[in-house]
Amino acid sequence: MEEDKKAEEKIWTPSEAWDWCERRAREHYENFPVASRLLPREMRKHVAAIYAFARGADDIADEGEMPVEERLTALDLWSQRLEEATRGQAEGPIFRALSATLHETDIPVSLLEDLLAAFRQDAHNLGYEREEDLLRYCCFSANPVGRLVLHLFGYATPERFAFSDRICTGLQLANFWQGLSVDIPRERITIPRQTMQRFGYSQEELEQGAFNDRFRQMMIYLTDLAEEYLRAGAMLPRSIPSLRLRLELKATILGGLKVVEKIRRLDYRVLEKMPVFGRMDVLGIGVRALIERQI
Repeated sequence: MEEDKKAEEKIWTPSEAWDWCERRAREHYENFPVASRLLPREMRKHVAAIYAFARGADDIADEGEMPVEERLTALDLWSQRLEEATRGQAEGPIFRALSATLHETDIPVSLLEDLLAAFRQDAHNLGYEREEDLLRYCCFSANPVGRLVLHLFGYATPERFAFSDRICTGLQLANFWQGLSVDIPRERITIPRQTMQRFGYSQEELEQGAFNDRFRQMMIYLTDLAEEYLRAGAMLPRSIPSLRLRLELKATILGGLKVVEKIRRLDYRVLEKMPVFGRMDVLGIGVRALIERQI
């Protein structure tokens, strides 16, 4: 895009770059709060920088019509720019913001590298043989984000990581099942092949958009699995001293649970339609995060 090209050519101050990343976070559709106003201003900018880095790499991995080798080459360049950012040699708004965040905080670069490993897997687009393979993918694609947030706020402990990982895995699964109607036409298969076999449902049926009782039973199982992970991490907000981060985490969990609810309300017909959030959904999640003590 011409706008992105101009952004890369401009010389950015850290403040300008963070603002750019925050705008990018607000413009992109997500089911959960990203750098929302629930967070303190000083933390929002860092979360937005991480989000913009991940969003950019994710778009390289699975948007557009690029061949696999071109995607992998572009991700290698993204990795090289991350390395430059760690040395303070960043260009463009995303990496200028990320470089400043790395300078001001102690977030581990290894977690950002884990995200890139997941995006490389997305670029290959080979799907998952077993459920264990899908969950391992979540360890790289989703769980590092929660851990990065905990590092930012100074709440990085093994117990909190365990709860955070469950939430992030649940969010990833819920988003996968929500997005089947979009992913399948793009030849992106996120349901493990052994899971399909277990329910007697074939990949050919999936690619043809065949809704039947076998698909429905499979989606009941997979949707329940996403909810189990989300609820298994629900203790995390209660362990967080910061009220604003606690509310953000509650809203994040509630957003994932709302996806689960919407899939069920569609009677699992996610091959035909993608459940989306409206303004009232977002408002309801915010109110529940404020008034409910337990999820």
